[in-house]
Amino acid sequence: MRIAHVSDSHLTNPEGVATSVGTTVALLRAAGHPVALYCPGPLLRCRRQPGEVPSLSVPTRPYRLALPRPPSAPVDVVHVHTTGPLGVAGLRWAATEGVPTVLTWHTDLVAYAAHYPEIPIGAAYAGLRLGLRWRARDLWALAHPGPGRQARLVALGRTLLAHSTVLIAPSAKTAAMMATMAGRTPIVVLPTPAAAPHADADDRRRLRARLGIPADAPVLLAVGRATPEKNPELLLAAFAQVRRELPTARLVLLGARRHRLAIRRIARRYGVTGALHLLRPVPRHRVGAHYRAADVLAFTSTTDTQGLVLAEAETYGLPVAMVDTLLAERPGTGTTRPVAEPSPAAFGTLLTRLLTERELRAAVIRDGRAAATSWSAERYLAELVTLYASLPPVDWSSWRPSTRRW
Repeated sequence: MRIAHVSDSHLTNPEGVATSVGTTVALLRAAGHPVALYCPGPLLRCRRQPGEVPSLSVPTRPYRLALPRPPSAPVDVVHVHTTGPLGVAGLRWAATEGVPTVLTWHTDLVAYAAHYPEIPIGAAYAGLRLGLRWRARDLWALAHPGPGRQARLVALGRTLLAHSTVLIAPSAKTAAMMATMAGRTPIVVLPTPAAAPHADADDRRRLRARLGIPADAPVLLAVGRATPEKNPELLLAAFAQVRRELPTARLVLLGARRHRLAIRRIARRYGVTGALHLLRPVPRHRVGAHYRAADVLAFTSTTDTQGLVLAEAETYGLPVAMVDTLLAERPGTGTTRPVAEPSPAAFGTLLTRLLTERELRAAVIRDGRAAATSWSAERYLAELVTLYASLPPVDWSSWRPSTRRW
């Protein structure tokens, strides 16, 4: 079976979509499946790898804008991971060629639209390319927060799913969110597995020494962007409460590329500037050292569709504290992660307990490792390949792009 994966996120981007796409493609190729990956690449042809599409860097953003080119080789399945220009081209190409389309819903576009103006712009483009007859008032509504924007984004979601053979949701939370848009399109919950640990056990000592953190200091770790949709203010407010109980505690925020000044201002307001280590993103192979150097992963986002860092931390034996009850269930076992109400007092109390209560900490670590073992890469790959093989023939005659121009 020939499979084309299409993503607007280039694989060197240190974020969840790129990690999920890279993991999936690598597993399929290692198992001997012919896979073509179409994603943004350098503008110059001599620097691009097979499948990479010419693209330009987007100012102030960590991603690239690719030309909307569809897959160029014959395939049996098109697996689309994003709804940008490249992803939309993949959907249109699959419809023209009459092949099944798998769509993975990695990003909560409705929630992110409040923070990223490019999402409404991209939604307008996607809707027009996929046949939504939006008028000027629809584009105006997309450009402004409120019920009108949400209604148009939901309409776009219905259109995307109507022209997908199956939707993959990386969590039960995402499946429930997308159920009202799905119509007759089936939804399959299939979380991306975390990679096996590969950091050196001595990384804890080395990284702490490099950051100037005492060997016996309690360390909280947050991994990912420090942008508003990840709720960094709640994290810093809760950390301030932890410091009242544990004055030597430190917070390492790994992955802060944007909003660094805002984070430092918030830290000063809560009086934790001296205990905050604000680190820029690092390559994937170096993230494991930070998991080993920490004592608890603090996760304050409520907009994630899976939160891949949760499972990653658990593979390293790092307990997780979170506030999103809808993501609390671990893949594979049905056990749940510790969750607190999204308030500084409640979340700070949970963090303190995981740092100080040995029995609670041991139980959370045990359940996390069991889930990571249960939801293995092999199990994920088997279910994904079975899904591909089960896809029925499709007839897109009722929805064909009016033009083959991409």
